[in-house]
Amino acid sequence: MIIGIDHGYYAIKTKQVCFPTGIIRYEYEPYTMQNVLQYRGEYYVCGTGRQTLVKDKTANDNYYLLTLTALAQEIRKRKGERTAKVVLAAGLPLTGFGREKQKFKEYLFRKEQPICFFYEGERYEIQIEDVKLFPQGYSALALYPEYLKDEPSVLLVDIGGWTVDLMRLDNAVPNAATCRSLELGVIRCMDEIREQVRRNTGLSVTETQIERVLHGKPSSMPAEVVSLIEKQGRLYIEKILSAITEAGFDLRAVPSVFMGGGAAIFKHRVSEQDRLCRPIYLTDVHANAAGYERIVGQMRTL
Repeated sequence: MIIGIDHGYYAIKTKQVCFPTGIIRYEYEPYTMQNVLQYRGEYYVCGTGRQTLVKDKTANDNYYLLTLTALAQEIRKRKGERTAKVVLAAGLPLTGFGREKQKFKEYLFRKEQPICFFYEGERYEIQIEDVKLFPQGYSALALYPEYLKDEPSVLLVDIGGWTVDLMRLDNAVPNAATCRSLELGVIRCMDEIREQVRRNTGLSVTETQIERVLHGKPSSMPAEVVSLIEKQGRLYIEKILSAITEAGFDLRAVPSVFMGGGAAIFKHRVSEQDRLCRPIYLTDVHANAAGYERIVGQMRTL
């Protein structure tokens, strides 16, 4: 079984599931087993809120525990056996791919095999046979080759939780010299909006409420708050577009594929008629994970 996992700062995604990166440890069994991972005698509530940002995902066991949770959730979605052999497919930003690849592979591919744990009270026994790593963003385009068809150059803009990763593809091949990583991810946007709302209205809104407005959905919040969120969302977009231009990319000359969790924010506010850029939107947050799986599947048929 091949399972792709996109280890984001903001959320963990597989081909079929998506949940926040928050994780809370308990020494004793919680009052409910919902979202609870039991591993090595400890209990972890996974997917509630967002964890404190740690730039090095291998610095502690959190992302490993979230990986086990993602495996359990994806296997359940597939109605698979809870005793399974898995090839784990994951990704890293192209800017640090060569530097971080071996470390992240060792982090995910541990000597302890098979891995035994409980998720929501059900026992899993997972044998990880291999870990394959691929560049984030570019792997997602394996599912959408039509975005590159007849375009000699395309800019990929992957708006993640903490970073906005840029990469130009020339004749569908990544140009490594053009890779940039900007610390302007969605988390920065959320934090700024919460601060501005608190400062101007005295209200403490949640990230879920902010997301709803940014994604163009109706909200019961006061009109003043909704207007403020919309305004800050537009400022966030302008900041990213400006940073991309400063990084040396001409957004009006080269079409841009906006993807990642932040792509939906752009889609509701920027169109080709604005003449700010030539946008193509890939708003499927599962695209990276599905792309990793597709590539591993293709490698096996060679």
